[in-house]
Amino acid sequence: MNPYAHVPTDDPLFGTVRIELDHEAGTLGVSGDGLPPVDIRRAPNTVPESHVPIGTRDPEHLTLLVDGAEETLRPSKGFLTRRSYRVEVVSAARECHYLLVPDSLGTSRLLRDDRLLGVFTSSGDGRVSADWEAEGEPERARDPYDASVGYGLAAAFGTGAEPMWQLTLNAALDLWP
Repeated sequence: MNPYAHVPTDDPLFGTVRIELDHEAGTLGVSGDGLPPVDIRRAPNTVPESHVPIGTRDPEHLTLLVDGAEETLRPSKGFLTRRSYRVEVVSAARECHYLLVPDSLGTSRLLRDDRLLGVFTSSGDGRVSADWEAEGEPERARDPYDASVGYGLAAAFGTGAEPMWQLTLNAALDLWP
């Protein structure tokens, strides 16, 4: 994994999104014109895991700031099911709940209060793309805050996961002498 990536991406709804990921330092920043800034930081002296872009999935060692306000970040440990790789955010500022959950080998869905906002793709190297759900109902409307949170989570934790049978097989093979 590259120790540092500064990757701009063009979002079809929100314009240029800048992502700065430093795996070694355990920092991630998301910014863009009209987007509230997102900062995710790994606690100092936490040994980074190479398969997690931000370096850990332990919520005790992570801090999330959106537009300067600390939000509750709860990544799951990730083990035998795709859902075990989900990442939750409880936003006190917005009084809502976000969920980034894998839905295929390479993609994850972003939901706000159980409503699909879009699908994100990231290989864990700071490059992220979003495919936004078509708006139909006012509550499905996406806004810059949603985009910042989605890009931040996808860049910090990557997207997608292998199917359950593959994860189970890999776990079993790891136990084999």
